[in-house]
Amino acid sequence: MRKEVINPRQLFAMIILFEMGTAVVVPIGLENGHAVWVSILMALPGGVLLYLIYNYLYEQYPDMIISQYTRKILGKYIGWPLSLLYIPPLLFNGSRNLREAGSLLISAAYDQTPVFIIDSLMIIAVIYMLTKGIEVFARTAQIYMIVLFLMGMVTLIVVIAAGLVDFKNLFPLHPKDWMDSLKSAYPNILIFPFGEAVCFTTIFPHLNKSPKAKKTGVWAIVISGLILCFIHAVEIAVLGEGMYARAAFPLFTTVTLVDLANFIQRLDALVILTLIIGVFFKMTIYCYAAAAVAADLFKIKDVRKLAAPIGVVVLFSSYFSAENYPIHMDEGKTFLKYYLPILCAVIPLLLFVVHRIRKRWGLYR
Repeated sequence: MRKEVINPRQLFAMIILFEMGTAVVVPIGLENGHAVWVSILMALPGGVLLYLIYNYLYEQYPDMIISQYTRKILGKYIGWPLSLLYIPPLLFNGSRNLREAGSLLISAAYDQTPVFIIDSLMIIAVIYMLTKGIEVFARTAQIYMIVLFLMGMVTLIVVIAAGLVDFKNLFPLHPKDWMDSLKSAYPNILIFPFGEAVCFTTIFPHLNKSPKAKKTGVWAIVISGLILCFIHAVEIAVLGEGMYARAAFPLFTTVTLVDLANFIQRLDALVILTLIIGVFFKMTIYCYAAAAVAADLFKIKDVRKLAAPIGVVVLFSSYFSAENYPIHMDEGKTFLKYYLPILCAVIPLLLFVVHRIRKRWGLYR
């Protein structure tokens, strides 16, 4: 079967859409506070450093995904079980993305529709995309990145023109705010959303110009981080710290306040579309990463054969994982604090260190 390939522009689009994902709509890093935009800036260098580690491992093993070079570096007796541990967090995070999209759609427009029906429709689209392959998915990402930027520009212009922005809500920044921002940045915002880019370790081998993975990815991480910083700063400037902290979806709450000359109102649809696009691409990448690792471990030649099973698992996980949205958010904080850092930072850093030691001392056969 022909190997699917993507180009650097498509990789750039996928990383941008993935990083924006749900982080553009929900409180980033699951943290609140008027200095959260400072936390994003503080976490950005760490996010770039994590990406450089992922890229370094890819450069050393350009034809392997993360589960393959984990076994290569640590040996099959340690590497295989450790690689198997990648799959549950990938599936769980994909299910969380699906749950957040369903919750916003219900609260915004479809309060009479069962969440299971909404989530089922979204997962069908994800399964369909996975069956088409990573090449088709990458071309789709190029198109929707432009759509997302256009909608974002329109929303931002209208919010500013409506006179809702009060940048006094962002200041002053006291010494305690700087310390709180640093604590929020590491590890929470470092991991969500920047560390989640570990999923791209399963996509890098499809890149047709390997040397450009580093430059392309770093630019995508930096640009997405600056965009997220600006968006959350505008949200806080409009809502104030109190309302921002209470809002489940700050961007949606911000847009509902728009009333420009009693003419331009109800831009909620733009936020809903933004979330749907972001969740679709982020969830699809999570599902693809889980499918790629599973296919590698269990010797399945075509990743696309796992599209339906992976989609069904994500759907039912999203439905049964939490009774309501507040519990869902509490679970997210626990998962972000104790489990996700292992997948996104601890294991890649371990692989990096062990590989350097083995390479330095000539321990590879």
